[in-house]
Amino acid sequence: MVEISVVLPVYNEEQNLKELYARLSETLRQLTNAYEILFVNDGSNDGSLAIIKNYSSTDSRIKFISFTRNFGHQNAIAAGIQNARGNAVITMDADLQDPPELISDMHRYFTEGYKVVYARRLSRPGESSFKRFTAKAFYRLMKRITAIDIPIDTGDFRLIGREVAMKLGEMKEANKFLRGQIAWMGFTPKFIEYERPGRKHGSTKFTIKRMTRFAIDGITSFSNFPLQIATFLGFLFSIVAFILILYSLNSKYILHQVVTGWTSLMVSTMFIGGVQLLCIGIIGEYIMRINNDVKRRPSFIVEESNINDMS
Repeated sequence: MVEISVVLPVYNEEQNLKELYARLSETLRQLTNAYEILFVNDGSNDGSLAIIKNYSSTDSRIKFISFTRNFGHQNAIAAGIQNARGNAVITMDADLQDPPELISDMHRYFTEGYKVVYARRLSRPGESSFKRFTAKAFYRLMKRITAIDIPIDTGDFRLIGREVAMKLGEMKEANKFLRGQIAWMGFTPKFIEYERPGRKHGSTKFTIKRMTRFAIDGITSFSNFPLQIATFLGFLFSIVAFILILYSLNSKYILHQVVTGWTSLMVSTMFIGGVQLLCIGIIGEYIMRINNDVKRRPSFIVEESNINDMS
């Protein structure tokens, strides 16, 4: 029986893998000999897969899954969780910004009965002011517009118990937002606060485009607030338009005045048209999610693995 599984999504992290493997193995050996480290290669185009396969050839506790292409960070984590065998499953990034040494404290709280243990970041060195601001704003926005309590300032560095991992596997939505999905289950969490180190090698893979897509997935997965905004704007401008119609009819037929103002007419038309397009875009995001779920395509395709019984 495996006591601890560590799931690591990997995308072009060849410079970090050697130190990561050494620190992670040392930490786990101090806790138990019944552990596994599961690398999920998310379409890396550097030497990451070769390094992982080399470790797996000399250490039977190293497992790997390699995708045919880049399917995304959340899908890589989900694939690892689905195939992890441990009673405790720990997810973390492979860039060394999630210190492996924190696993000892996480596991201690797990043995005390907590089924979800989060590592909460106190600082984010090495990241731009823009990224820090947008991340802070996103988490606080999510907290206000969703009915679930998504923890603030936590990433994907967490421990979940076997029961949580199994329930997570039952959620089949195509656009995954694991932070929300785990919080939605309602298990009482425990938090460990830490100072997050800066990235040693390479650059972040979380570009503005990916950040935006991640935020949209999170909001549309767990909140109907954007749809409610679209509905409110529709009602508001319908009322404004009705009042303007009454004003125009009164001016022409009662007061016998011509309503002038080409500029104001064009401005109002363009503004209302823009609001309509915005609302259509919001509705489109939700329809896109429905469409992706209806198609029921797999979230990832595995090219090779050393796991005999793939989930």
